[in-house]
Amino acid sequence: MSRLQTRVNMMEASIRPERKARGLLWLLAGLLLLLALGFISLTQGLANISVRTVVDAIISPQDTPDHHLIRGVRMPRTIMALISGAALAIAGALMQTVSRNPLASETTLGVNAGAYLAVVAGTILWPSFFKQAPLLFAAIGGLAAAGAVYMLSGGKKSTPIRMVLSGMIITLAFSSITNALFLLNEESARGVYLWGSGSLIQNSWSGVQFSWPWVLGGLLIALLMSRNLDLLSFQEETTRSLGQRVERTRGFAMVLAVLVACVSVSVVGPIGFIGLVAPHIVRLSGQHRHAWLLPLSALWGGAILIGADTLARGFADLYGELPAGAVTAIIGAPWLIWLSLRTSRKIGSSSGSSLQVGTGGRRLPFGLLITLLVLLLLGLSVYSLISGSKSLSLAEIAAVIQGKGSAIHQKIVMEFRLPRMLVSILAGAMFAASGSLLQSAIRNPLGDAHVLGVTGGAGVGALLLMVALPQLSFGWVPVAAVLGGLAAAAVVFAAVWRKGLDPGKMTLVGIAVSAVALAMINILVIQIKLGAAPALTWLAGSTYGRNWANVTELAWSAAVLLPIGWWLGRRVELLTFQDESSTGLGLKVKSARLYTSLIAVLLAALAVASVGTIGFIGLLAPHAARLLTGMNHRRSIVAAALIGAILLLLADLLGRTIMAPKELPSGVVVALIGSPYLIYLIYKSSPGRRTRATK
Repeated sequence: MSRLQTRVNMMEASIRPERKARGLLWLLAGLLLLLALGFISLTQGLANISVRTVVDAIISPQDTPDHHLIRGVRMPRTIMALISGAALAIAGALMQTVSRNPLASETTLGVNAGAYLAVVAGTILWPSFFKQAPLLFAAIGGLAAAGAVYMLSGGKKSTPIRMVLSGMIITLAFSSITNALFLLNEESARGVYLWGSGSLIQNSWSGVQFSWPWVLGGLLIALLMSRNLDLLSFQEETTRSLGQRVERTRGFAMVLAVLVACVSVSVVGPIGFIGLVAPHIVRLSGQHRHAWLLPLSALWGGAILIGADTLARGFADLYGELPAGAVTAIIGAPWLIWLSLRTSRKIGSSSGSSLQVGTGGRRLPFGLLITLLVLLLLGLSVYSLISGSKSLSLAEIAAVIQGKGSAIHQKIVMEFRLPRMLVSILAGAMFAASGSLLQSAIRNPLGDAHVLGVTGGAGVGALLLMVALPQLSFGWVPVAAVLGGLAAAAVVFAAVWRKGLDPGKMTLVGIAVSAVALAMINILVIQIKLGAAPALTWLAGSTYGRNWANVTELAWSAAVLLPIGWWLGRRVELLTFQDESSTGLGLKVKSARLYTSLIAVLLAALAVASVGTIGFIGLLAPHAARLLTGMNHRRSIVAAALIGAILLLLADLLGRTIMAPKELPSGVVVALIGSPYLIYLIYKSSPGRRTRATK
């Protein structure tokens, strides 16, 4: 005991003069940067205001429009950016300490998504109560998300990559519910859409007055806990032997982190990556003691967010008001890429090397299974043709197919329902096959085209074409989507090429690329000037209004790529082993992973070009297929394609019938159906449960 206490005392006395000097230097540098960016921020905006006017407004304010604009709009916005950035940085530093995860932040742990969902739900469902206690709603949502991520990732036994992946899944699930609320309540939620991308627009000092006591109080409480937080860097047994209640310290610190982050979300919306970037900038200076780490992180977090907001307003004349959250994502995602590569030893080489989820249980004979899936698909197809705002009988459908039906029935079936049904089947099969290939290629049971940023890249490509070359026909959109998806995949592969295409690194880089893509999509949506409902419909993915041209494009793509994906067979199965084992069996792992991923990327990008960025099918269908067929790739990819087709067709059917005449996008319905199952799968495969199951 005495030796341990001596070690702690030595640690407390180990801050050398040069380290103190370095801390003071970073404090001074942060203050100067903060002041400079804050002043520049006051000069930016649609109204051209000179530097002299800004100085006069600060020193000797007058009753003039420019001075009122500076002191009533721009100064609150700049101070709010400082407070919000500080809050997110404090939260990120605490989360990284508590989870011992260098990749933890309010973004990667799903706190932003949970708080945002709760705020949107409060705005729509309980508006009067929400106005009285916005922080309560945000805190409940943020704590629920953080708790879910912690539980799903395996708690103490989780790895950094698995925790980030669990955060991504929770974010997807919560975002799908948020989008559904938006689309079903467009009028009451219209003002929340831009705010949902992270907006620092302030028309008064009310946001500042509400948030600063919470953030300052949170910082002071965290500083009082700094010694206990420092001890969390030791092994848990060591910390316990010093009399520390580790679980209580961790629990309280995490609740404090979520609360401080939710203060920011409740005022300015979800702004990502500040909590990841700012603490690591401070740690690069050598400051790891929380007495220095927390205030310096708050300072640098405020400076970063002010800088991002200033940058966003610098383009206001050309592109209009850009959300600050989109800019921070574009800045922060490359940092996540760099950090994930730099800390490779700490985060491990992969997220769980084997595909252990969904491989057990009794199985039907493969022929019988495929027969049942085909019959189910045919049954849903027939019901899809019958159902709609105008119901048709089987006899009327048969007459139309034989060319004998009435003109109105011919139009309903042949121009609307049949193309839409076929697009759903083909796109669902392609998404599922893509996910099946990618989960094996990156050796990650939670992998799909969304995880690698492919669907986001395809969405950026399609929207970029609409913005940059609006004169081109819609037929060029698939080409742009494919190029965007390939570009996103190229970034991922280039970043991890020297790491031997390590599956864990690919996953993290893909999540970062996906975040950048989403930020760019938000910016492009603003440029196209889509309303909230059309924008969210496109982003969520929809089969509405699809025609025979879309059917033809998808049919050719599926006819070429799906057989190739099936033919890869044994190579894909070997990729699920450790790289050393696969190499020993004669497989050229790097090249096999590359061309398997390329086929998967093409499948996903071409599907996105037709139906938008539908998620979850590439995650769900392969798991269900492995549950039914085992790890035989050629069998599982066939089953996955059929299950994916069934899922998207069912989602399309439900989306256009359950709330008729309103329609829910197919992507939202898929997410609402699939989220509970996917969360169950993650929970079932958590390290803690696997350990208990083997005992």
